[in-house]
Amino acid sequence: MANELSVAVLGPGGVGGLLAALLSRTGHRVICLSGEKTAETLRTDGIRVRSARFGDFTARVEADTELREPVDACLVTVKHTALDAALARVPAPVLSDGLVVPFLNGVEHPAALRARYRSDRVAPAVIRVESTRVAPGVVEHGSPFAEIDLTGTDVPRPRLDALADAFAAAGPATRVLEDETATLWAKMSFLAPFALLTTRDGLPLGDVRTRHRDELTALVEETAAISRACGGPADPAQALARYDSFPPSTKSSMQRDAEAGRPLELDAIGGALLRAAERHGIPAPVAARVVEEVHPFA
Repeated sequence: MANELSVAVLGPGGVGGLLAALLSRTGHRVICLSGEKTAETLRTDGIRVRSARFGDFTARVEADTELREPVDACLVTVKHTALDAALARVPAPVLSDGLVVPFLNGVEHPAALRARYRSDRVAPAVIRVESTRVAPGVVEHGSPFAEIDLTGTDVPRPRLDALADAFAAAGPATRVLEDETATLWAKMSFLAPFALLTTRDGLPLGDVRTRHRDELTALVEETAAISRACGGPADPAQALARYDSFPPSTKSSMQRDAEAGRPLELDAIGGALLRAAERHGIPAPVAARVVEEVHPFA
């Protein structure tokens, strides 16, 4: 990769739109991939970002309904529920040697992407940020932070380092981590209890951690045991401390999707958790019950 990268962004929503705008602002070529109506808006108006951390600005981007030429990297920032349809916009022969960088919840998507694209070019990433698309091409970044962990078991390290350098120069604190499994399960271990309980109860995190403390603790402990069996981190006390540090009004993205009547990433989070538990023979009665109770909202 050269210092100036060409980057496609599949799904320029809250996360994708923010990253597209930040990368464009620092001089990289950015091609957003979306439906025709959104693409037309982005071509005309660019992406407008409102952010206390990165400032308010408008970034020019290219936009299309599918990838028509090779790029250095394609950031996959759609929801799991839209993944299969969205990937039709990125034909493997066109992407060629480009990295596939999924910013997706869950732990099962790298295998699916490696079956479709070059296995040594799939570089899963985790992002910690609160960023929302409030209209096509308009992104509100609400958190005082934006942090990226980039990994990829078989990806050549120079490719990861070049992309990480681009992210870091654009704004988000970025690090390359060696252990892909640990990176993904660290996110999963935090996300699953938070997403499942806030969605089932229709309550923000502050109410869940006080009114349903015992259930939250039990679910965190089950999730940690599953993570450990899969080769990931397992520290229930640390997870609970992180929940306690968040503002009481914090909602999960799954909860927000339920409130808006959008499809839920229940299978990618709860389903994947239960499948991992079954594979490794880890009892997960609380997780199984909570996933079943979330099903009516899905």
